[in-house]
Amino acid sequence: MGFWRALLDLLWDYRTAFVVLAYIIVRVVVNRTKGVERYHMRAATTLLFGHAVSLFVAAGQAAGEYDTHIAETVAFAFELLLVVNLGITAAFRVLLPRVGFTLPRILVDLITAVGVVVVFVVVGKKAGFSVAGLITTSAVLTAVIGFSLQDTLGNVMGGLSVQLDKSVKVGDWITLGPGQPVGRVTEIRWRYTAIETRNWETVIIPNGTLVKSQVMILGQRLGEPQQWRRHIELFIDFRTPPNDVIRAIEEALRGDLPRNVAAEPAPQVIFFGVRDSFGVYAIRYWLTDLNVDDGTDSQVRVRAWYALRRAGIPLSIPASTVFLTHETVEREQRKEAEDMQERLTALASVDLFRGLPEALRKELAHELQYAPFGTGEAVTREGDRDDGLYMLVRGEATVRIGSGREAREVATLRPGQFFGEMSLMTGEARTATVVAATDLVTYRVTKDAFQRILKHTPEIADQIAEVLVQRRSALSAARDERDDTRRKRMQTAKQDLLGKIRGFFGINDAN
Repeated sequence: MGFWRALLDLLWDYRTAFVVLAYIIVRVVVNRTKGVERYHMRAATTLLFGHAVSLFVAAGQAAGEYDTHIAETVAFAFELLLVVNLGITAAFRVLLPRVGFTLPRILVDLITAVGVVVVFVVVGKKAGFSVAGLITTSAVLTAVIGFSLQDTLGNVMGGLSVQLDKSVKVGDWITLGPGQPVGRVTEIRWRYTAIETRNWETVIIPNGTLVKSQVMILGQRLGEPQQWRRHIELFIDFRTPPNDVIRAIEEALRGDLPRNVAAEPAPQVIFFGVRDSFGVYAIRYWLTDLNVDDGTDSQVRVRAWYALRRAGIPLSIPASTVFLTHETVEREQRKEAEDMQERLTALASVDLFRGLPEALRKELAHELQYAPFGTGEAVTREGDRDDGLYMLVRGEATVRIGSGREAREVATLRPGQFFGEMSLMTGEARTATVVAATDLVTYRVTKDAFQRILKHTPEIADQIAEVLVQRRSALSAARDERDDTRRKRMQTAKQDLLGKIRGFFGINDAN
């Protein structure tokens, strides 16, 4: 018999053409399907190649009138393994996911393992011996296999139970206890579960160990979104009233939430008492993205630091620190003069106060409140009622109107400018939101401080009304009001504002 004739007979006997056709179809479908791991098709290609080589060897043996039994058995084994590979890939990795049904990966692996065992049983029977009978009749072999596979079977059953009861799922953040790594579950295989830590490490946990250990799943509560409570300690000067500390930090955090901080439950500050020379506080907030714990902790600390500075609350100083500064009258006077000069410079940069007599400017400078803000903090919010005017000394801020999707940035404020004058002069709600684009240093003028100035120089109300009209007109333009409507508003706005200013501060025409 010739080689090619023998090869054609073998190809027909083993229906190789149908297997090749099935391989081509599955490969095309896999290449067009997203999310299917390509190594399954690489394994199929290897099996197809092994089948072809075995058939060529068998054909050569047949042409030389040698025994082809071994080569045909090997070709048959490769063919059955290829069929199992193609069937499982097509059914469990392509078709079922398309209809919305996905088996756990470990089940697919187990089905594959069972298919491979069946193939070897069938091939063994074709080769002339019973694999199943060999295992069942040999007690020694059975014991050896059982002992050697004890850990493996434990891992397999552990992985199977975890996937079936869904106690741990891909995407969960877990830890096995104190001192153990914390990571996000990326895959659950038949032997192990893999977790990725925040340090870009992958930890392999045998499934047998996983089911025997106490597993803590972070950020999970029944019926609640995934979020994890964080705890940040602060040490404040013990002489500060606790309510002042709690109020200052909670207002800063709740009014303008840092990124990845949950609105509910709201951030809170807890007072734990006084230890040595400092008060112990803790900020508790709920983290919505468990992958960015340290970065969010840092943002919360920055917000708290600026809030405490604005409130004039000092952080604690270690009791062992000793200051040896020689306090003199001259030094104290020099510090007061430097602070006063900075305040006077800030007032001189604002056109509202530039024309005040020097004595009144100094009086107002004494009343200014130092108010720093961190990047991203809202200094004022549209709709809020507050009686403070802010003078910008360092940094930049943006002015926004509207809320949600309709929010728009309409202006940028730089050193030397002021904002919040409408609420200070008339008591009206804020007409825009001002957000710190960089770290800000501002001075705040309160109603009480400005009221004393107006009583001395009531004529400044006219100048203030003019400025307010111009700013209100600019906001109207930003809100796209019609020109004719804006002109009509400006005709009467100055007199209306002047009346509101006088009424708000209790100044009548006789003054």
